[in-house]
Amino acid sequence: MADEKYDYVPMWEGLGMDVKAHDGLLAAVGQMYGDAFLTQKNRPASTAYLDGVANNLHSGRIRELVDGRNAGDPKKVIGTFCLYVPEEVITAAGAVEVGLCAGADWQPDEAERYVPRNTCPLIKGFMGFKLGRVCPYIESADLVVGENTCDGKKKAYEQFGKLKPTYVMDVPHVRTDETRQVWRNEVRRLARRIEQETGQQITAESLHAGIKLANDKRRALQRLYRVRSACPAPISGLDSLLTVQAAFMDDSARLTMAINAMAEECEQRVRDGVGVAPKGAKRILYTGTPMAVPNWKLFNIIEKSGAVVVGEECCTGSRYYKDLVSEEGTTVDQMLDDIADRYLNIQCAIFSPNKGREEDVIRMAREQHADGIIDCSLQFCTLYDMESFGMQEAAREAGIPFMHVSTDYGSDDDGQLKTRIQAFVEML
Repeated sequence: MADEKYDYVPMWEGLGMDVKAHDGLLAAVGQMYGDAFLTQKNRPASTAYLDGVANNLHSGRIRELVDGRNAGDPKKVIGTFCLYVPEEVITAAGAVEVGLCAGADWQPDEAERYVPRNTCPLIKGFMGFKLGRVCPYIESADLVVGENTCDGKKKAYEQFGKLKPTYVMDVPHVRTDETRQVWRNEVRRLARRIEQETGQQITAESLHAGIKLANDKRRALQRLYRVRSACPAPISGLDSLLTVQAAFMDDSARLTMAINAMAEECEQRVRDGVGVAPKGAKRILYTGTPMAVPNWKLFNIIEKSGAVVVGEECCTGSRYYKDLVSEEGTTVDQMLDDIADRYLNIQCAIFSPNKGREEDVIRMAREQHADGIIDCSLQFCTLYDMESFGMQEAAREAGIPFMHVSTDYGSDDDGQLKTRIQAFVEML
């Protein structure tokens, strides 16, 4: 955790950050966090861990990474942007994975020197964070691993690679026996590249340990997800979202313990009939584009409108923890195949056809007793905008009210979103 007496400025300066600009970012994010999270009523006491994570993200957690190197534990830091980069492989090679996606606008004018103006906010965000030198995760990363999920990211990595050492994985966009083998080869190629970066060979023992570590985190998140099916919901969508966001940055073993503690408290709250929202509050299932830190805007509006988010079908939600990697493999090759097969089953909008995502959304809506579905795409995200039509039809056939919204990271459309969401909740 962050030490308030510790002077983090020399550490940030040593990473090459713009400390003055970074102070401005932290102040803005702190205000956003307080307005969204600390105004919630009747939060589980165990969510105090999340407050610590939020306070610690750019300070104590970064110090852990930096001090590990300085103490003779030369763990390389691998930055990633997507769920398709297997954390098990990175862990097995003795490195630490951290998420780099940016959930806020930063220096968009500078970012537009490298990417078009009409690029999705997530891409412009991580370009702006790098150009502005305000993200210690980007600055501390020894290698960045991207993936060619959408056209925007694929081309943006060509530009980002001019600013930071970058390696790109080739993700199939259809599922066939042939593409499964192609993807398995990609995972092996990544393993070799990470071994080259760390100088540490992946062994059957280290890979099995990496699988177990990631699976334990997923099991804890699955446990927390299941308890949210209760009415009243024992924990907010905001806190649940932050829990998955933390999974991309926090120490895995430590966070797993904290998630299990939250799940245990929530299970007791269910037995006691205690909820974070009143019984009868309308229950919303979220689906759509990921919500990277500090993008809490939509969830905050939904829950301030009197509803409660009870599930998230997105990359910062169920796609992260829904499936486990088999723990039956005994050789490195077997385990790499198991890892590849698990990750190929992530229901991203890049796939065509993609009925699996529609099926997951309807299944989750029923599991969580959702009254309605809110589907969101970030502006200029053609993939999720296109999929909203099929998603709306699937919801109609299932008899579940549905609303699609498109937004960005700014506050200009807050009023419009509030009006639309409040009307949707009232209609439910």
